[in-house]
Amino acid sequence: MKPDKASANPPLPGAMPGRIPEDARPPADFMPQEVAKTLLRATRTGTLATLDRNSGHPFASLVNVATDADGAPLILVSKLATHTANLEVDGRASLLLAETGKGDALAHPRLTVLGTFAPVAREAAEEPRIRRRFLARHPKSELYAGFGDFVFWRMAVVSAHLNGGFARAADLAAADVLTDVSDAQALIESEADAIAHMNADHAEACRLYATKLLGAPEGGWACVGVDPEGIELQYGQTALRLFFPQRVTGPGPLRAMLKQLAEQARAG
Repeated sequence: MKPDKASANPPLPGAMPGRIPEDARPPADFMPQEVAKTLLRATRTGTLATLDRNSGHPFASLVNVATDADGAPLILVSKLATHTANLEVDGRASLLLAETGKGDALAHPRLTVLGTFAPVAREAAEEPRIRRRFLARHPKSELYAGFGDFVFWRMAVVSAHLNGGFARAADLAAADVLTDVSDAQALIESEADAIAHMNADHAEACRLYATKLLGAPEGGWACVGVDPEGIELQYGQTALRLFFPQRVTGPGPLRAMLKQLAEQARAG
């Protein structure tokens, strides 16, 4: 007996096939992948939902969030926390990343990312990169990141659901929200040097990226992350995402792209 089509191709976690009426389709100017990637890269805190190890009930808690080079969510949690104990039994979880602002909170976009968290061993090759990227986004976490009970966890994303406001919802696969880094090892390896150079020698360019290209208020904007699709800027508790017009995969193309964006910002 052949399996039916539904069982052979089950919907992604969080997806709602057939529940959106035709007259509620998103408008043509809605770009769900870009909105989702912006929320993923620029949101500093999120609601972590784990499965309670005692009962299976959803257990929600607040965590600081950063991303790996490909956009995979990163968290730093204590082994003494309930959510960590839950993840140790079942790594399946979701993260709610929401934009805040004036007015009705439900009028702002939010992204639910679903996947499986796994701890990052301190001796793992990727641990220094993950530690650096997380602490760049959350420098105060350095006060306790070295404690023996704190561990970084990385999510293997399987799907996401975006709610960008009324009639602006989308079910997304992992490839829709993550960044392909398979051809960008040179860029990833040079990221720390590039960020240090930008913040030490080109702080004015970072300020212009934020204020002129992204419309942010004046402030001491700094670069905290670089990947093939864009850079992350931060000032205080506010983070921004600036997309590149084209992918970059190495330090040379990155320098050219950052120079192009600085010239564009100055011209504007």
